[in-house]
Amino acid sequence: MALRRVTVFGGSGFIGRHLVQRLARCGAVVRVAVRDPEGAAFLKPMGNPGQIVPVRVDITDHARIAAAVEGADAVVNLVGVLYERGRRSFAEVHANGAGRVARAAVLAGARRVVHVSALGADRASPARYGRSKAAGETAVREACPEAVILRPGVVFGPEDDFFNRFAALARLSPVLPVIGTLPRLDMRAEGGPRLDLVGDGGTRFQPVYVGDVADAIMRGLEDPATVGQTFELGGPRVYRFAELMELMLAEIGRKRLLVPLPFWVATLMAAPLELMPVPPLTRDQVRLLRQDNVLSGAVPGLDALGISPTAVEGVLPAYLDRFRVFGRFADRRAA
Repeated sequence: MALRRVTVFGGSGFIGRHLVQRLARCGAVVRVAVRDPEGAAFLKPMGNPGQIVPVRVDITDHARIAAAVEGADAVVNLVGVLYERGRRSFAEVHANGAGRVARAAVLAGARRVVHVSALGADRASPARYGRSKAAGETAVREACPEAVILRPGVVFGPEDDFFNRFAALARLSPVLPVIGTLPRLDMRAEGGPRLDLVGDGGTRFQPVYVGDVADAIMRGLEDPATVGQTFELGGPRVYRFAELMELMLAEIGRKRLLVPLPFWVATLMAAPLELMPVPPLTRDQVRLLRQDNVLSGAVPGLDALGISPTAVEGVLPAYLDRFRVFGRFADRRAA
């Protein structure tokens, strides 16, 4: 399908900026629907003058949503929140908001709708986040059965909130927490029994590169074979939480002690933390970590879209170097 006009909700976010750049390259006029158009101005140089247009839209405002999708050939919804504040609850943003966007896209005559959900979307999820993502998928399917739904796992890349957050913490703290782990005695260790502080390593993740996610969205917009399908997006390898921390520390050349943080302790710590303006941890996030974040194999993945998943090890050096002991130009081994 020729992409002439595309509306991207949440286009100034982590995934959005990579998608907008790809859409601009293929010649599409991109309307970026965001709450803060001025904050999205950095997207404009990715295209020609007037090609990328940020517009003010709140996911709760029917009228503004309708105006944003008017005349669009395709609509992409990337809007999501990691914590709840006032009216911006998980249910309102992930479920009701997703339904509003899909219905408006259909009424506007958009020929393609792509909805980006999450790998943790599950009606039976212990977390409100996961349940609301599942409800959003249902709302989108009811409004637009032909919509393409994508479920990425933990997304990594230059602007991510995962590796960057823990790397920043490693600059300040001598220890890093591994949520959901308990110490155990390793009786098979070489040289005799050894206490393993982080036990089995915690929750399993299958991180997916942001560029692969953006490419998957482009496939959903352009490939007619994707219509009405749901895809799970994950990287080529599954890691334990502790393994990801070790990988990050090796890249930035810092030695830090990984310490266990049982779920019940993490829950107690999260209670006051979630009251902060931007909470580093919430109780709902702790509940979400009780389930592995890996591909189920029940629906197609990146391979079905013709995309070869990018390994974490091949990308981390490109953006974690700034956290090295002697700066981004230091050799990590010397650091």
